Amino acid sequence: MLDTRELPLLRALAGRYPTTEAALSEIGHLRAILSLPKGTVHVVSDVHGEHRKLKHIINNASGSLRPLVERVFGDRLTADEKRALLSIIYYPRESYAKVAARGEAERRAFLLWTLAREVEVIRELSLRYTLRQVEQAFPDDMRGLLRELVSARAALGEGSYVDALVDPFVQHCREIEILRATARVIRNLTVFELVVAGDLGDRGPRLDKVIEYLMRQPRARVVWGNHDVSWMGASLGQEALIATVVRLSLRYGRLSQLEEGFGIPVAPVDRLARTAYADDPAERFAVRGEGLRDALLMARMQKAMAVLQFKLEGQLCRRRPEYALGHRCLLHRIDPRAGTVAIDGEVYPLLDARFPTVDFGDPYALTPEEAACVALLKESFSKSPALSRQMRWMVQQGTTWLRRDRALIFHGCVPVDGEGAFLPFEVDGEPRRGRALFDALERVVRRAFRAGAPEDLDMLWYLWTGPLSPMFGKDRMTTFESYFVADARTHKETKNPYFHLIHDAGFCGRVCREFGLDEERGLIVNGHVPVRVEQGESPIKASHRAVTIDGAFSEAYGDKGYTLVLEASGARLAQHHHFTSVEQAVEAGEDIIPVVSDVEVYEAERRVGDTEKGEELVREIEILERLIAAYRDGALLEQPR
Repeated sequence: MLDTRELPLLRALAGRYPTTEAALSEIGHLRAILSLPKGTVHVVSDVHGEHRKLKHIINNASGSLRPLVERVFGDRLTADEKRALLSIIYYPRESYAKVAARGEAERRAFLLWTLAREVEVIRELSLRYTLRQVEQAFPDDMRGLLRELVSARAALGEGSYVDALVDPFVQHCREIEILRATARVIRNLTVFELVVAGDLGDRGPRLDKVIEYLMRQPRARVVWGNHDVSWMGASLGQEALIATVVRLSLRYGRLSQLEEGFGIPVAPVDRLARTAYADDPAERFAVRGEGLRDALLMARMQKAMAVLQFKLEGQLCRRRPEYALGHRCLLHRIDPRAGTVAIDGEVYPLLDARFPTVDFGDPYALTPEEAACVALLKESFSKSPALSRQMRWMVQQGTTWLRRDRALIFHGCVPVDGEGAFLPFEVDGEPRRGRALFDALERVVRRAFRAGAPEDLDMLWYLWTGPLSPMFGKDRMTTFESYFVADARTHKETKNPYFHLIHDAGFCGRVCREFGLDEERGLIVNGHVPVRVEQGESPIKASHRAVTIDGAFSEAYGDKGYTLVLEASGARLAQHHHFTSVEQAVEAGEDIIPVVSDVEVYEAERRVGDTEKGEELVREIEILERLIAAYRDGALLEQPR
């Protein structure tokens, strides 16, 4: 019996499927997809601004294109020919630059030779997709041409038919556009979806270039990390987070991402440093790396922003007592005469007792110069078109957690107590825990970008640094101590019990059940906490039900990194190493050839129908069946075209 309340939905659906035959055809297509092997998902984490390395890992499909080329061509190509083919798939424009100056005949021959082999690779990859899915991977302006090439009636390079297809491009010196399109199709068919499990920026050179390249990928999702929400909050004008991201950019000498990438001038910080900190040696604030200014000036600028950050955080903690972070406000615990600071009831000598902008009668008040600096930075962050566009993409494509088949992906942790019970944190006036906490925080992030309420912006700051934030999950962030206190005990950040409980299979099962995954077979995937391989740590936890994929991707952390490859046949971990440059990749064939290890090998291939995507498709089929019933019963009239 048709529920008449469904008629508006079915009427809208009828616009796409105006006849029974159209609806049946779509049902057949969806059922065919359900029977296919699930698409390969690549999960990386903690990129931290390393845009060149990320681009290479995306371009070489985390090392999986090389064995694919070996499998397809075997002994039919020499090692040099395979290397040349891979080079033009990874970097078509840069690789073709060596050919572009040649004559028309040579360029045509090179194009036909390359296309013939790229089409073989595309045909091999197409076996795991429907024809419609394959064609969706073709760029719109090349779809007709690529359709003809992939289904060419003559072998590529052997017939006038194919010559006629590509000759106009050769004659107008535009053959590079075909090569770029085919390379992109190969990469997009090799990896069905790319997931970045948080922390896209900070430390490395260019957050803006990381996001820009991700935005070009056809299927990319982001699971937010605490560094991501700090930039998101800064883009909305949250002052403490603005101070944080500027300080970190100064600390690692990354001003180019602010000034060149986002058009945010740091001149206000420069002025503050040249006046209030003009004679400050700022020895504790040496910049890690090279910046766009004198090293001493950069150190003074970093100190100016650190003190500003501490002041703004102190103000925030006072207006949000519910965060219970007052004990982390340390400026009023400084004894300027003794040159000491009291932390957790103990008194420590300060390594740097110069605080020229701090009035210890009211230590969290901004000086007029600091207030002017913050106001100008806030205006620049809030009005940056590039930053706004990229952060809104982060919101649109981002989430607090994802399920991909048997994998549960989130950045940091599920906050728990020592016994593994989910800890509550109040969001929107209600205590939330477990999955409900993740979902409530996601609503806050989206609402912050929609309405910009001060309480929501402050919550973004808590997500950056709060103990019960699933994106941070430590008792404190010891920024002040690392700058000003020598005693290493004060630098310790105690992780939530979650991080040792994931070695227990029973605990992992409870977490998976909480998020709707198979309690016995689910796999937890996190970033956030670097794996210290050199100290004997393994990314695969003792439970074999959790894996940490923060492999020190950034050069500032260790220049390694992992991709978790979720295939139809199992889950595999690819460990990466240093990447030098695009030039080395093109000229010398340098590649990141990962060390691959199995996390789990499935007894049988997983099909699309076994996954969360399959559940969505089944629901679509059910709705289409109801549309057909509405046509059959006359509740809706078919509209043949």
